[in-house]
Amino acid sequence: MKADRIGLFGGTFDPPHFGHVAALKAAVATKQFDYIEVTVAGDPYQKSSSVQLHSADVRLKMAHAAFDGIEGVRVSDREIKRNGPSYTIETVRELLNDAEHVDLLIGADLSSQLDSWHESVLLRSLVKVGVIPRPGGEEDLPLGWNAYLVPMDPVDLSSTFIREAANLNENLQDLVPDPVIPIFEGR
Repeated sequence: MKADRIGLFGGTFDPPHFGHVAALKAAVATKQFDYIEVTVAGDPYQKSSSVQLHSADVRLKMAHAAFDGIEGVRVSDREIKRNGPSYTIETVRELLNDAEHVDLLIGADLSSQLDSWHESVLLRSLVKVGVIPRPGGEEDLPLGWNAYLVPMDPVDLSSTFIREAANLNENLQDLVPDPVIPIFEGR
């Protein structure tokens, strides 16, 4: 039986952090979704050339460690299994085989970039966009997209900040779920 609505929360997740956890819990709390799929990018083409990332398999382990305990959330390796760059449009097409509707859940910091995404015109016609507030980020909804704000208090965290903190040997316990730390640090 086809689901009515699936939320798609994709990302690099290097590492997944408490901001991601809060966003997922806020989206689940809206009770709009049959489930939310967390999709780990296999080749995050907009980042992979400029940022040193953990392998996709390690990022998938971290996502499982961070999100498996959240009811209504499923972690997926579908983009890791695909060859080439990870395009959201391909994931949406696959999810539409399983659901009548797909909502793309993104941080407010990404909403202004949606038009630069691969096949964005088609993507715009296929999804609703749930925008997750970010501190200092715009809370404006992306123009031309069927979009709404996910109600939650913004969390001031980014994976970039956490990678920098880890490089300085700072304690990560207040930044990422405990089970993620040994995987991220390679223990």
